[in-house]
This record gives sequence, structure tokens and C-alpha cells, in this order.
Amino acid sequence: MLGKVILWVSAFVFSAYGLACLFNPQLPADYAGLAITNGDAYAEMGAMYGGLQFGFGIFCLVGALRRDFFRPALSALLIMIGGLALARLYSTATGADPVATYTYGALAFETATAVLAGLALRKS
Repeated sequence: MLGKVILWVSAFVFSAYGLACLFNPQLPADYAGLAITNGDAYAEMGAMYGGLQFGFGIFCLVGALRRDFFRPALSALLIMIGGLALARLYSTATGADPVATYTYGALAFETATAVLAGLALRKS
């Protein structure tokens, strides 16, 4: 049950945020305090924050709906989102400047998602 819940929540969050970022790449740039200075930067923000997150959300949806994708989707959440959380934590701890609410919120979401995916994997 826990695995299905974390996959459904992740499917919704990553798909919705991915679509929002795909259609408005300035959105994640503003959250993170980044500047989009040219067309390449615009395309990169749309691809990485939009396309990649939307695709990952769809993968989580498939994992929630199909038994043969259930464990691979949970594994991807654990490894990918856990890696993202560790990298964000390291960068926050070693960076010279303080971070804002965006970073703390993302870190909390990523950590909780990875931990819950790991627990669900152990139970399945």
C-alpha cells in the first residue's frame, strides 16, 4: 500500500510540476534564483525541469498501474530522488551563501520521497 501511495503522489507531483515548467521555464528559474540569459538556457530549463520531470512522473504512474514496473519505479525514486536529496544537502552545507525556503522545501520532499520509497521496497 505504501508503495502505491508514494508512486501515485510522485506521479502527480512530478507530472504536474514538469508540465508547469515545460510551458513556463522561467518558473523554476525564479524559484531557484537563476537567470535565463539566452535561448539555450531557456531550452535547458524547459527540458530538465519540464521534460525530464514530466517523463519521470509518467514512469511513476506506470509503476503505480503495472505490477511489472512497481519495483523498478520505487527503485528509481530511491536512487534518483535520494541522489538528488544528497546532492542538494551537500551543496547546501558546502555553499557560501544561505539558501531559502525553496531549497529546504525541495530537500524535505526529496528526502521523504526517497525514504518512503526505500521502506516500500523493503516491504514488497
